[in-house]
Amino acid sequence: MSRFVRGTPKLDPVQRWIRGSYWRGGTSRGLILQPKELPRERWTWPPLFAQLMGSPDPYGRQLDGMGAGLSSLSKICLVEPSVAAARNHERASDIDYTFVNMGVKTGTLDVAGNCGNMLSAIGPYAYAAKLLPKHFYQDGEKDVKSSTVTIRNTNTGQLIKSTFSTIGDEPAVLGEESVDGVAGTGASIALEFLNPSGSKTGKLLPTGNAVDDILGYKVSCVDGAIPAVYIRADDIGIDGAIMPTDFEAQTEKLEKLEQIRRAAAVAMGLAKIESEVARSQPKIGLVSKPSTHLVLSGKSIASSEVDLVVRFISDGQPHRAIPLTAALTTALAAKLPSVVQQAAGSVPVTEGVLTIGHASGRIPVKAKFEGDAGKEHSATVFRTAKRIFEGRLYYNGYLGQEDNNHVGPNQDEPLGATFVEEMRNNEFS
Repeated sequence: MSRFVRGTPKLDPVQRWIRGSYWRGGTSRGLILQPKELPRERWTWPPLFAQLMGSPDPYGRQLDGMGAGLSSLSKICLVEPSVAAARNHERASDIDYTFVNMGVKTGTLDVAGNCGNMLSAIGPYAYAAKLLPKHFYQDGEKDVKSSTVTIRNTNTGQLIKSTFSTIGDEPAVLGEESVDGVAGTGASIALEFLNPSGSKTGKLLPTGNAVDDILGYKVSCVDGAIPAVYIRADDIGIDGAIMPTDFEAQTEKLEKLEQIRRAAAVAMGLAKIESEVARSQPKIGLVSKPSTHLVLSGKSIASSEVDLVVRFISDGQPHRAIPLTAALTTALAAKLPSVVQQAAGSVPVTEGVLTIGHASGRIPVKAKFEGDAGKEHSATVFRTAKRIFEGRLYYNGYLGQEDNNHVGPNQDEPLGATFVEEMRNNEFS
């Protein structure tokens, strides 16, 4: 038991270290940490995470940490065996995954939602880190095997099945799956989101309408794998296939979109007042009809290759690709009489699949529905992931804090879920 008491702490000038991994998941990169390796006092986690990522950084580069100046590259994932499943003696999930988004310039933490791209790395990471039950491992066999891990995202309560190839005790890395926005190919990872609607509000259409009038604009407020607000690009006066760097220069348009996003968030019940709206949720996306356009690689995408074009804003920045959870929500929204459906082409590129054009290329999403009420059953996407390094991550702790003051392996609570609850209750402010 630590005797370290929170007061007005001073940083220790001598660095300490914790173990961690750095992975690419889909079109994102981030640190993956095990909560048992972190300091026992959870109020120290937010400043620790900020140090590790190099925030706050008014220059927007995060040179002092592992971040890279973009919201899609400023992420931390906490991964641990599912304590809830162990308590209940059932396999509701194998792994608990907690997502933390770090503000590049502000250093503020956001635990409002899930990150689907980093989710691509969670199953392979858990397998490599030996966090899964023994039956997952192959007793030294070197044949390629398919493994399916059930992951619980503690931010939303969503369950996701991650299916990937393994060889012996390691996840496979090489393969033929390609992801637009990522150079090269890799081993395929199938992510099946189970009943993904209502991630925050419990409703696919939180306002009760497929189309709402927000600040004089026709928008669709949809809560799928993530809450999202959709607006037609031409309604706001922006080219639907605009490049992210050009979009960043449209400061007045971005300010207007932020106003719409905040007003829509209140209408969706995500916040009582606009000043309480989270940075990362809801996302706001501009949708437009299929068009022939260039993407960041310089490649030309023909109008016949996509069902619609989307540009999302993530944490105030135009996204270089598309948040995976936003892609899933877009596929669900396209099934409804929404502005997304209005923008989609009448004949799909692939039957049963929505092919979304984004700033780096395309992403196909398959959404399956069941029942007369049209309740969604699941949505599936395919991604790749890669371990970049494992090792020591250095930081400055607090004077008086014991060097070995870590949670340890015998925790009896889901630490990630507890941290999310404490953050939402402002217990660290």
